[in-house]
Amino acid sequence: MGEILRDMGVLSAEQLMQALRLQQGQVGLLGDILLAHGWIDQDTLMRALSRQYDTPFMTIEDPPPDPRLLDRLGVRQALVMGCLPWRGVGDVTVVSCARPAEFDQHRATLEAVFGRVVMVLISEAHLHARVLDMRRSRLRLWAETCVADDESCRILQNQWFSRSLIAVSLVVLLGAILAPVGMLMALTGLVVVALSVSTFLKLLAAFATLLRPRPPEPHDTAVPRRPIVSIMVPLFREPAVVPRLIDRLARLTWPRELTDILLVVEENDHATRAALERISLPRWIRVIPVPDAKLKTKPRALNFAMMFARGSIIGVYDAEDAPEADQIHRVVGAFQTGPDNLACVQGVLDFYNPRVNWVSRCFTIEYATWFRIILPGMERLGLAVPLGGTTLFFRRDILEKLGGWDAHNVTEDADLGIRLARHGYVTHLLPTVTFEEANCHILPWIRQRSRWLKGYAVTWMVHMRQPRLLWRQLGPWRFFGVQVLFLGTLVQFMLAPLLWTFWLMLLGLGHPLQDSLPGTLFLGLGVVFLTAEATSIGLGATALRARHHAGLWRWLPALHAYFPLAVLAVYKALWELVSAPFYWDKTSHGKYDGTQTAPRIHVGGE
Repeated sequence: MGEILRDMGVLSAEQLMQALRLQQGQVGLLGDILLAHGWIDQDTLMRALSRQYDTPFMTIEDPPPDPRLLDRLGVRQALVMGCLPWRGVGDVTVVSCARPAEFDQHRATLEAVFGRVVMVLISEAHLHARVLDMRRSRLRLWAETCVADDESCRILQNQWFSRSLIAVSLVVLLGAILAPVGMLMALTGLVVVALSVSTFLKLLAAFATLLRPRPPEPHDTAVPRRPIVSIMVPLFREPAVVPRLIDRLARLTWPRELTDILLVVEENDHATRAALERISLPRWIRVIPVPDAKLKTKPRALNFAMMFARGSIIGVYDAEDAPEADQIHRVVGAFQTGPDNLACVQGVLDFYNPRVNWVSRCFTIEYATWFRIILPGMERLGLAVPLGGTTLFFRRDILEKLGGWDAHNVTEDADLGIRLARHGYVTHLLPTVTFEEANCHILPWIRQRSRWLKGYAVTWMVHMRQPRLLWRQLGPWRFFGVQVLFLGTLVQFMLAPLLWTFWLMLLGLGHPLQDSLPGTLFLGLGVVFLTAEATSIGLGATALRARHHAGLWRWLPALHAYFPLAVLAVYKALWELVSAPFYWDKTSHGKYDGTQTAPRIHVGGE
């Protein structure tokens, strides 16, 4: 290839030598390296490949391929192989190939379907366009239904949930009428148990994080063959963030020829697509339009885009994310040195606008506690880890084996974390940071949190369809963790107003249960409440040790006004579970640009 390009007069000896040096120790092809660095264009590469393999290449002017041949091979199989059967000529099938160096690897599969085959060339973009022209609807349907029925919420019977919710409400109402004190005692007992168990688990996670030293992080210099990493960035109605997003992605130091960025945008999102068209994107960044459908969710877009990804590692960023420059190097190192059942690497999330107002400060404290204390502790305790939605990286083969993301689940990240655990895979928390934009206004915060809580409810219902099976797959300890995380969180927020009533006693007012419960029990409740408060404050203060979080500890008391907002969110979520279970209440981004930089932080126990 190099000599052919030299003979064509399009490549200097110095460029060729530099490309060959870059090719050492990685899976990238010479042509990809030359394209990524702008030393040749796609047309030049196709002409050189045509000379190298002594075969023509297909262009957009050529007659279209036979869709029946594509159906025989399989649409997704064609995309994975980079091979599109074109036409039958006698007893020979002409197959266009976007990766000719791999054609012989696929020859046996192709001949098992078509008999004798002969290769012609095609660019990857042209192959993708032809496949979409022929089987667009099929790919769209697969993106919505790729997760198995028994692990997806798409067949969730919201009528059943509606009837169940009405039945429970009637029981509570009837109990409140016939035995108000008894019903109040029962509900208070339920929320106190949920609070106690949740506090216990938080303390265990904190001790696991802080008392068990994190092993030294390997560096990927020992990796014999560096892989291609595909990173998908879904955008929806976010034209304002596009220029900053491209700038942040350009700061990543992973080799360009091994970087495959997919900007995933709904095809009818004209504003975002126009913003992308105004920018000259480098060759390692592609735009993937997602076919229009009634269902518009982030996981559906991710499933669709993954079919066009090149990498063996699949990553996910959000549109407003600003990852650390060396993040991909560290992720690859974690996968290369991790166990065979390591399916996901989750990074740490932080905010680049933590001091806008009291909501952003409290949100920063909450995220610091979750990503630096709780999640690392859950990993070390062997619990199922709910994923965080962004700065996620997966082994592609495992992700595809599980069917990708549940397109109908509005917290597809948490759901996928549980599915990974059910199938015997683990998640690793890596101390690499991505900064994003904190949702710092009350109404948008409530809308975002209601989506998360609705997704928690949906995820719990999906995985508890067969509780015995879940028990067998997870084991007692992880089964317990799932109940505390999902059901316990929902119960605490739904019944939190009952706990607020105990503030009446501090004000010298009576409590409805004061005459029904012994004083020692009230004392015990006080111990539970104080322990929960001390745990929340203590974990928050511990998580704020990073230098760029200096001074935020003064806002820890504001959490008493912050978390009650989630009570409003949980009741909005319950209503939407009945009225619109798959509705994605989108969070807008781009108001705060995050141009300031922050130092590398350390995760608890590191």
